[in-house]
Amino acid sequence: MISAFINQIPVPKDIPLPLPMPEWVLIVVLVFSFLVHILFINLMIGSSILTFWYEIRGKKNNDFDRLAREIAATITVNKSLAVVFGVAPLLSINVLYTLYFYSANALTGNIWISIVPWVAVSFLLFYLHKYSWDRLSDNKPLHLSILGVGILSFLFIPFIFLTNINLMLFPEKWGEINGFFEAMTLPNVFPRYFHFITASMAITGFFLAWWFGRKQFKTEGVFNNLSKNWIRKQMLNLALIATGMQFIFGPLLFLTLPSQGITWTLFWVIMGGVTIAIIVMVQLWKLLNDEGHLLGKRFFIVAGMFVLLVAFMGTGRHLYRESTLQTHKEMMAERTAAHWEAVRLAHENLLLPPVDGDVAIAVPGQNLFQTNCAVCHAANTRLVGPAMAEVAQIYKDNLEGLKKWIKEPGRKRLDYPAMTGFPHLSDQQLTEVSKYLLQEQWND
Repeated sequence: MISAFINQIPVPKDIPLPLPMPEWVLIVVLVFSFLVHILFINLMIGSSILTFWYEIRGKKNNDFDRLAREIAATITVNKSLAVVFGVAPLLSINVLYTLYFYSANALTGNIWISIVPWVAVSFLLFYLHKYSWDRLSDNKPLHLSILGVGILSFLFIPFIFLTNINLMLFPEKWGEINGFFEAMTLPNVFPRYFHFITASMAITGFFLAWWFGRKQFKTEGVFNNLSKNWIRKQMLNLALIATGMQFIFGPLLFLTLPSQGITWTLFWVIMGGVTIAIIVMVQLWKLLNDEGHLLGKRFFIVAGMFVLLVAFMGTGRHLYRESTLQTHKEMMAERTAAHWEAVRLAHENLLLPPVDGDVAIAVPGQNLFQTNCAVCHAANTRLVGPAMAEVAQIYKDNLEGLKKWIKEPGRKRLDYPAMTGFPHLSDQQLTEVSKYLLQEQWND
């Protein structure tokens, strides 16, 4: 059954290299480090949006401008933590899903690569906004424009990432996608993005309720009329509303998931997350109506429930990813095994040395070929590179051209990978192996 799909779906050969550590360790590192990374991304996005909102309101009320400035002070710190904690999940996904991740990146091309300048521009704009607050106090439109452009720039970055991760999960679509904008049209891209944005606002609201509710934070001398309790309620309201919106975007996200990744295990994990989300909403409502405690026991219970909810979401995403790719992984394993069996058979029949009676005659360059070239080239069969019969025909009577190519090759054809160079070979070795390659025996 698996073989029937191979001609319809792009199935690359896997890279025959062992993982640097047990797979389950890499999976734990990927899930955990990504959740920590995305936490700070959420806080950065949510805080920047709230800063923009309160700074606009601050044009009529200075207290809101001061509140915006206090929120803005958290943005660059969360940005730095997001970058630091983003290294581990990026490396982990590269190791665990190498061919899938790079295939999706290749299909979206320049937009994927543009993440680097987008990040740089966004971060510079956030710093410019932060450190120009006093200087541009009389030019709020310009100050807000700097932040607005920074927010829009940064909002585009997770959208690129989500689009690529979504494309990675569906190899059957790779042959139909031509660039980033076509990848955007795949099911589940926009629901995932809206789910991510509302989660950012929920987590940010809850974090800022704690941030402004700390004993160390003093409202006296900072605000004229805003109290800790008022700010706390504003932020908890935001957390409650945004969490409630997850009951809209969550089902939309689930319903737009292609069915091949849906399993009963995933369903029950999602239901577990839904149950916890309901508990979180109930506890947030009670917190809003609790006048006696800014940061009491209930607050930290809700914090723990939020952590548990995020853990369920991360686990569900991983289960769906594994389930969706399972059939393709089996196909890839089958193709990889077939490829290396072909390599083995080709090597068994490759370049048998001329025989005089029962004594093999050594051919100059043969050992060099077997050591350096035979893993990618066979006599009359394409392996990784073209057949030697074809190479011999191309470079017939051009020994120096072949030597130059072997030493410093490149890529001549789009349907072949670039060849690795052999600069370590001496001129004498290059001559020997080139003469060996130009023999007419390849066509025998």
